[in-house]
Amino acid sequence: MNINHKKKENLQQVQLIAHKEILSFREALQYMDVSQSFLYKLTSKKAIEFTKPNGGKIYFRKSDLDNWMLQNESGSARVLQTEVYNHLKKNKR
Repeated sequence: MNINHKKKENLQQVQLIAHKEILSFREALQYMDVSQSFLYKLTSKKAIEFTKPNGGKIYFRKSDLDNWMLQNESGSARVLQTEVYNHLKKNKR
């Protein structure tokens, strides 16, 4: 298999994932760009929502993956300055 063919297959897989709402474990790995062991840890700790119909394969809602990836968002310095300013202004005596 040549490199161009492999790149084309990867691109097709990414495009397929982009249009799906429910992802398999392997698709979630690719979508989140994490290792298999890391995603298994998240599921075993119940740190991320998943379904396991009939005790079989693991599936994820893409929205749940997005929510997990966007948790603990770090604001820019400008956003933080604005929040501090607004807080001080609001609590001014």
